[in-house]
Amino acid sequence: MAVTGLRAARFVVVSVLLGSHEAFVEHDPGTEHPESPARLLAVFRGIEDADVADAVVQFAPRRATREELGRVHDIGYVSRLEETCLVGGGTLDPDTAVSPTSYEAAIRSAGAGLDAAERLDRGEADAAFLALRPPGHHATEGGAMGFCLLNNIAVTAAGLVARGERVLVVDWDAHHGNGTQAAFYETPEVLFVSLHQYPFYPGTGSLDEIGDGAGEGATVNVPFPAGTAGDAYRLAVEELVVPAAEEFSPTWLLVSAGFDAHRADPLTDLGLSATDFADLTDRVARLVLPGRRIFFLEGGYDLDALAASAGATVAALAGTSYRPEPVTTVGRLGTLGSVRSGGPAAVVDAARSLHERYRRG
Repeated sequence: MAVTGLRAARFVVVSVLLGSHEAFVEHDPGTEHPESPARLLAVFRGIEDADVADAVVQFAPRRATREELGRVHDIGYVSRLEETCLVGGGTLDPDTAVSPTSYEAAIRSAGAGLDAAERLDRGEADAAFLALRPPGHHATEGGAMGFCLLNNIAVTAAGLVARGERVLVVDWDAHHGNGTQAAFYETPEVLFVSLHQYPFYPGTGSLDEIGDGAGEGATVNVPFPAGTAGDAYRLAVEELVVPAAEEFSPTWLLVSAGFDAHRADPLTDLGLSATDFADLTDRVARLVLPGRRIFFLEGGYDLDALAASAGATVAALAGTSYRPEPVTTVGRLGTLGSVRSGGPAAVVDAARSLHERYRRG
């Protein structure tokens, strides 16, 4: 059963699958935890405010199978996660806890992208946005990390690779997607690009992390300093992501759509707006054909900023323009960093120079 609250969808030219489930709300990491059930309610409020209900087709994601999870995770870890939830939950790392309902949420979050890909294959929509909890991009082969239990986007990417696809993964969460990177570090069929605050949690994502073996050059990190704003992100997309994607020729686009790079987020120090996320969505979505685009909710912990950013992103996927009112950030960052301030632009230049060697010329 999908989370309710949007008006009934009608058929339109551009449609967006919206995947969510009651189990995602029931995952409880503890009182006062920033990754709270209220985040999903904010996402749905933002989509409602964007007035794109006519474009939205809701679905309740299926569970991932053990075979599908096993492409990314050690099955022993999956079993331990299930057992921990069955006995009442507990703390898995200093930031990550589970409740009795968390395993159901985790395996449906991990199955959501696979389900969306199957539905897109059948022509049910042009793109998908997955309103998931818990998030996934920090989860590693053998453990939970950073609010994440199973690596939702990596499970989907591995499933697509298994059927012969070439997958572009773009991660613009403020925190580096270390678990996703590790899953495909030696895999030439996945181009992983991460734009994130650095140095910052989890400590990975430096420029020189470029992949290894057959995957050398297929990992692109853009480690931005605190204060970086949306113009630097647009520069990175045009000068790094677009050329790399054109060289790679992906058949699918998967996006770790974390919204904690928003200037109002309480856990980070970047300077993006909801409009910036709309612009990024519009640009990267054009790197693959319609029907081959899936966006996964990751971070975002200011509820108003999350609502505005999710609404703007889904509107962009639907081919419409939604520019919500700016979220007030008095006293947060002061003067926001700009691409013209030198630091962020220098990061883009360094990443571009580093990866030019992997371009065919």
